[in-house]
Amino acid sequence: MTPLDVAYAGSMGSMMEGPIKTTAASALHVDMHGRAQGSDALANLIVGGSIACDVFIPVTPGPMLTVLKAGKATVGIPVARTEMVIAYSPKGKYAQQFAAAGKHGALPWWQILQQSDVRFGRTDPLTDPQGRNIIFTMQLAEAYYKQPGLAAKILGPTINPAQIFSEPTVEARLQSGELDAASAYKIQPGPFNLPYVSLPREINLGDEALHDRYAQTSLELQGKAFHPQSLVYYAAALTDAAQKEKAVAFVDWLTGGAQSIFRQYYYDPPAGAAPLRA
Repeated sequence: MTPLDVAYAGSMGSMMEGPIKTTAASALHVDMHGRAQGSDALANLIVGGSIACDVFIPVTPGPMLTVLKAGKATVGIPVARTEMVIAYSPKGKYAQQFAAAGKHGALPWWQILQQSDVRFGRTDPLTDPQGRNIIFTMQLAEAYYKQPGLAAKILGPTINPAQIFSEPTVEARLQSGELDAASAYKIQPGPFNLPYVSLPREINLGDEALHDRYAQTSLELQGKAFHPQSLVYYAAALTDAAQKEKAVAFVDWLTGGAQSIFRQYYYDPPAGAAPLRA
């Protein structure tokens, strides 16, 4: 069976190593070898030549544009979309409070997270778009709920070692009860049987129609300014792929036959998202 090396956003792990890998073997006769990591980190590894892969699937346009501008691919095809949520541990001290969040008379999610002993997890904003997206979400929440300083009260400093973990380990820490709550995309909690709190469309970064509202927030890291980007997943067959034909077929399959798998794993269609080119 043809090996196919696929580098993908860490948030996709459960689906990619489960039904995507299994179904690709039968439908396309490929043996998918996956590499899960933060999308920015993967993009830099591809551009720098540190890793060789056939297909790249990041979240948000930024990492894909990095690869496209370096001539490592010609087009990024939108395959799915998601939104930000707050996942929480059913074993945690605050599980009942999170379950009741949004109900009449209950504490809202943002007040629960401000309690001093809540253990919150997120990813590194320097290497992972989600690490930046939770900061953008909290900034938007400040304005939406009229709560100045809310982001700092929940997240602490931008780079907070007490909260930052690698993306593939966050759900496991929630399952074990090591964390009470964590930043997540809507696609992530379900495969781990973890509950989550949905966020208003005004702050969850998932509504294309609210792009201008989202873009009012910003973040500076290492002298570079970042703004929110649509939570769309893109796929590209790389120009120097060892299995170019199979890579193109795999990307085509992700936009067609594989879409039923995306729906099963809580991904939304990439409605309104256009292909990316350098």
